[in-house]
Amino acid sequence: MKRIAFQPPPPLELEKVRVYPLRERKHLLRLKEILVEPADPPQPPPSSVAQWIDECAHRILEARSRGAGVILIYGAHLIKNGGQLLLNRLMDFGWVTHLATNGAGMIHDWEFAFLGQSTESVRANVQTGTFGTWDETGRYLNLTALLAGLSGEGWGQAVGRFIQQDGCTLPNPKELEEKIRNDPTHPLTPARAELLSMMKKHQLSAGPMLVLHPYRNASVLAHAFRCSVPLTIHPGIGYDIYTNHPMFCGAAIGRAAAMDFRKFAGSVATLEGGVVINIGTAVMGPQVFEKSLSCVNNLRIQQGKGPVQGHWIYVVDIQDAGGWNWEEGEPPPDNPAYYLRFCKSFSRMGGTMRYVRCHNITFLHNLFHRLAELSGRPIRSTQDPEPSGRTKIP
Repeated sequence: MKRIAFQPPPPLELEKVRVYPLRERKHLLRLKEILVEPADPPQPPPSSVAQWIDECAHRILEARSRGAGVILIYGAHLIKNGGQLLLNRLMDFGWVTHLATNGAGMIHDWEFAFLGQSTESVRANVQTGTFGTWDETGRYLNLTALLAGLSGEGWGQAVGRFIQQDGCTLPNPKELEEKIRNDPTHPLTPARAELLSMMKKHQLSAGPMLVLHPYRNASVLAHAFRCSVPLTIHPGIGYDIYTNHPMFCGAAIGRAAAMDFRKFAGSVATLEGGVVINIGTAVMGPQVFEKSLSCVNNLRIQQGKGPVQGHWIYVVDIQDAGGWNWEEGEPPPDNPAYYLRFCKSFSRMGGTMRYVRCHNITFLHNLFHRLAELSGRPIRSTQDPEPSGRTKIP
């Protein structure tokens, strides 16, 4: 049979993608309609789940009393379901020492902080070529990735700073050019060159750039920045809508995300006797955790220590876990449950894993109240004035 000749098509010119003002998008979620007030009574959990919430609360308080880490990894639906203030209160009381999310978790957090609205119809907008083609989201999140490369602070911290400080300050292009020419082998040269190129291409002026975030008090990223709690972003190239923008720079995103992975692994090193909570992230959470734990154990073994031990892992999702009881160990490869990454990976990570089948808000809200009860901490409404006189939520 004669082979049919095939010429691979050229790469798509993403620089020509047309973007639109974010305010023109038909938003499906409004922050004030979804935001969960931590002080409100939580929805009672299923009877089978209550014991794991109680156990998780005890393990968190024990871990913190010993100085061990508590890492909370979450997917975007926790933000879309209004869990922002619950996460913020966990940081306020020192019950969480590190948060991690994927690119979508960052996007929705930022859009809510900027506009008080988020989420679009994927089905409708893909057909019109408008899904994800929103100027402000792509412009500012790509810009924060570029700036993170200069500061070395990671993407999560850069976005938190951008929200909290209502924008950023862009460097002088002439100074960037001078630094590149004078020291081309400097580690920051690629980051400087990418930012310089983007500033020229998109006519970004040096100096302060004011971008107001009226709803920043409900932002997890901004609150983590205020509290100096690490919040890391773990994206995938092509996963998220900031790729649908002419300012998309994969190198900048990779650089910022690489720093966040190093930060995440640094927190994993504190997990001896600590706690991991993975809420609604079926791919990113288990994948990033297993690689970081392996790196941590590699270094510990070189230092004459054993692997991280004594940690507790709570995996929270609404799926049925393949009908498998993970308390009995890992299913065989011919069982469909074997291919549930969010259970299988965490079951292999040492320590003790619990699979908790529960709605993410129900779990987190009840966990917060149980922690407050066990520690004797009063739960104050976020609508009450702060000591400074300002209220938490506009």
